[in-house]
Amino acid sequence: MKLRYSEAFYSVQGEGKFVGVPSVFLRTFGCNFRCMNFGLKNEPMRDEKQKAGIIHNAEVQGLIDAGVHETTKEFTDLPIIHTGCDTYASIYPEFKHFNRQATVDEVVEHLLSLLPEGKWTMDNGQDVHLIMTGGEPLLAWQRLYVELFEHPRMQDLKNVTFETNTTQHLHDDLFNYLNNSDRITVTWSCSPKLSVSGEPWLTEVPGWNVQYILCQWADAVKNTPSTLRTWQKRVWREDGDSLPDYTYHSSEMPGGLKENEQLRKAMQAPINYEKIRKQL
Repeated sequence: MKLRYSEAFYSVQGEGKFVGVPSVFLRTFGCNFRCMNFGLKNEPMRDEKQKAGIIHNAEVQGLIDAGVHETTKEFTDLPIIHTGCDTYASIYPEFKHFNRQATVDEVVEHLLSLLPEGKWTMDNGQDVHLIMTGGEPLLAWQRLYVELFEHPRMQDLKNVTFETNTTQHLHDDLFNYLNNSDRITVTWSCSPKLSVSGEPWLTEVPGWNVQYILCQWADAVKNTPSTLRTWQKRVWREDGDSLPDYTYHSSEMPGGLKENEQLRKAMQAPINYEKIRKQL
């Protein structure tokens, strides 16, 4: 199996608690969301657009109509858009020919070629982080990550961040590996999508957004992958929507920013870790 990814590049982390830390970003291809409404106001929900046969936001559709996906030679030369998902070229099939399809060995060679000293831990002791982003990096490519992290030339890798929309099950192999690894510290950068994304609200959870609670747990509970997986099966799986060739379970949760006071109280309330563990 080969990993399909749009690009890999060396930069510094621009958000979260690791702002300014040197990092290599690996952008996988494919996402179960489209998030067409970012930057727009009073747009219909995505499911209504799908009923009308519309699968791209207007800006992306304009690029496709103009043949940009056919005339542009390099992924990095594709235009920047101002509405919808800014990583549109990593989610729409019209741009899949820009993908690299590489074995784990080839991915490792590419990543190491981007590092200033060709290694994850530099001579001055600074470790370079690996950022798994997308698209959604926890789709089908999960099965390759253990092999990637355990590659002989990746043994000095210490920090990995997954930038995820929090809708995916962790495969057992990856869950067990991350839960038992003493070498790699994993950070879950959670990005739940609210109504402004254009994703449909498919599950009734009155008052506040369960995905935000999951993000709180992700920072506090050691057994986080199992927590995420258990809640997904119970909350999202049966009501998830799907797009061809992508995942079969995803949803946008209601509430969130609409119930600020209730959400604030929920987030500040003490977490009953013992109760959580009994639910796993």
